[in-house]
Amino acid sequence: MEKSNNKFNIKRGLRTTFIGIVVSFFLAVIKIVTGIFGNSYALIADGIESLTDIFTSSIVLAGLYFASKPADEDHPYGHGKAEPFAGVAVAFGIFIAAMIIVVQSIYEIITPHHAPAPFTLIVLVMVIITKESLFRFVIKVGENAKSVAIKNDAWHHRSDAITSVAAFIGISIALIGGEGYESADDFAALFASVIIIINAYRIFKPALYELLDTAPPANTIQKVRDVANKVENVMGIDKCYVRKMGFDYFVDIHVLVDANLPVFQGHEIAHKVKDELMREYSNISDVLVHIEPFFKI
Repeated sequence: MEKSNNKFNIKRGLRTTFIGIVVSFFLAVIKIVTGIFGNSYALIADGIESLTDIFTSSIVLAGLYFASKPADEDHPYGHGKAEPFAGVAVAFGIFIAAMIIVVQSIYEIITPHHAPAPFTLIVLVMVIITKESLFRFVIKVGENAKSVAIKNDAWHHRSDAITSVAAFIGISIALIGGEGYESADDFAALFASVIIIINAYRIFKPALYELLDTAPPANTIQKVRDVANKVENVMGIDKCYVRKMGFDYFVDIHVLVDANLPVFQGHEIAHKVKDELMREYSNISDVLVHIEPFFKI
């Protein structure tokens, strides 16, 4: 857990995702048109993968928008779950796209066709550079925002770059090998789909964990314990639970205080613990402090 400006991160995340949608749209059109005229299904499959980028990025955009909405009467803990839910949807979108490519690649392999045109390689080089640059840009934003949905969206761009690399290799083999190697780019698309499925699982897992309120890393919980333990009159920490909701964290902590202190003083200590944690970490949305009696021996 680190100090962060959530409003800035949300706005930047929304802007980054929108940029990804625009870039993916233009790349999808370029790849599909080039694939049709250049006789390369690997490039067409790559274009299909880019179209799923638009769909999944739109889901991320909606997820970020709803996750940024403040708590209300019906949602007292806020709308943060919309963000990892969008991440899960992205993972499923990637998986579905991969399965479409698998089916079509197998069909193209068993169907005789001509080798791809050489100019398709030039388009692929441009696509690979663009998508890899976009991945690096988006993943940095996702890491700064601690957003699983944004990071998943970044990995979708990386998956698109992987399919482009596979298509480049396949088309190169088909062109160099000549007759008998026409299906090399189809095998390349098939191979790329396997990599995409692996990436889908990789980004699905953390999003699901967040939806299930899985505990964050031990060092995150330890940071909370350390800050609370430094508050005046705190004798120790009994239990400490932390869960992530979108961009925010919620903390439930049991604090040990002198059993002989009056109730109002224990109440003041609880408020100090809460205030100190929220001051230290701006991404902590709320802290529930339970006072436990500590008996001196």
